[in-house]
Amino acid sequence: MSLLDLHGRSLESAAAVVDTVQPEQLVLPTPCAGRSLRRLLEHLVGRHLELAAAASGAGPDPALRRGVPVHGDPAGAFRHSAARLTAALAAAAPHRAPLRLPDVHDGAPLPFDRAVGLHLLDTLVHAWDVAAALGSPARLIASVEGDPPLVAALLAAAADRPRGRASAAVRPVAEPAGPFERTLALLGRDPAWALPAR
Repeated sequence: MSLLDLHGRSLESAAAVVDTVQPEQLVLPTPCAGRSLRRLLEHLVGRHLELAAAASGAGPDPALRRGVPVHGDPAGAFRHSAARLTAALAAAAPHRAPLRLPDVHDGAPLPFDRAVGLHLLDTLVHAWDVAAALGSPARLIASVEGDPPLVAALLAAAADRPRGRASAAVRPVAEPAGPFERTLALLGRDPAWALPAR
């Protein structure tokens, strides 16, 4: 199983969650650094476009992930940007040239596989953010943990994630915890996060 195949599976797992988002839910809070569900989805779509541009040989452009509208069709915007990213990575894969992303490793070039692995991690963790905001993260977790190669790629990327001032503090996790919960805690997420009671 190639890393690009696993990356594609991470995108499909995330898309299955985003497919369930209803327009009225876009105002919900998420576990992601105070972002609303709308802002989180805009971030995800923008990150797809940013990495697709990098894979196509463009220089890093943080503007690609700012203000990407998703309000009309969140699932469509996500799937369209994911398809563009998948095509760009497939075209770049034979050369495996390093990729530059503005907010990772101070914008320095990253080895191709490392950049893809970090995006896989970002995709699955943010998919959990979306699922948690919707109150249904268990299905995503079960789907990922039922795919051993995908879990292995997730854990490897989490261990390889660059640390910096923007990184959240590692959280303790209660045992027994599965690999997805351990990954969330490693990235500073609370695996027990839930919407505040109304």
